[in-house]
Amino acid sequence: MTDRSDWDGRLQTDRPHSARVWNYLLGGKDHYPVDSETGDVILRMFPEIAAIARQQRSFLVRAVRFLAGEAGIRQFLDIGTGLPTANNTHEVAQSIAPDSKIVYVDNDPIVLVHADALLRSTPEGECAYLDADVRDPQKILTQAAQTLDFDQPIGLILLGIIGQVPDEEGPERIVAELIDALPRGSYVAFSDGTDTSDKLKSAITAYNAQSANSYHLRSPEHIGRFLQGLSLVEPGLVRSADWRPDPGAADITRDQGHAVGAVGLKE
Repeated sequence: MTDRSDWDGRLQTDRPHSARVWNYLLGGKDHYPVDSETGDVILRMFPEIAAIARQQRSFLVRAVRFLAGEAGIRQFLDIGTGLPTANNTHEVAQSIAPDSKIVYVDNDPIVLVHADALLRSTPEGECAYLDADVRDPQKILTQAAQTLDFDQPIGLILLGIIGQVPDEEGPERIVAELIDALPRGSYVAFSDGTDTSDKLKSAITAYNAQSANSYHLRSPEHIGRFLQGLSLVEPGLVRSADWRPDPGAADITRDQGHAVGAVGLKE
């Protein structure tokens, strides 16, 4: 599913990219100087962004753990994968259910370079990587169907990716199209940053001014509308750090809580 023929032309090392900046904020090493410089600018303007990055990653782990465990999901479509790090979707899911199948989707060429690390499945399961943009849901659905059975429940993962789609490009339509293709019994794990902090909004404005792509903070109410029609798993749409936190998890400060998340069931 991967075509590496043109990735050199697509790899922009002179402008920051969200996946690489996020990797820097998570303490990773897969980024360029322009990404770390941008990350430092954001950190100076809003130091809590690193904590939010870690909380979003932790939310992914808890959501996938719930889906593979309590919900019994064995197929996952993770759109906006980002760079591999600890506790990737397939690692969490297959640690619970080794026969899980995972399709990762991203359009960043540096993620494509690291796709091999994402494709190390258990013998019982399967992993695939799809080079595609969330703005083209039909391409994603058509190619994901080569690995996933759309007659059986699927766990759709949309973490931090819809915030990269501006309102004029119809993010609600994109999410609805993806959810419509899922069979009943499927789940959607969704999370994005909120516009509830003036400092964070200023930092994101600075990032958007120089980045190869942009991020769009939205109100919690707006984010909740992406999940209309789904039955939200308790505790519903909350700060991502508050969604079924692990026992003993550290409390987060108000400034570290500007992201919300939820998991919803398609009944």
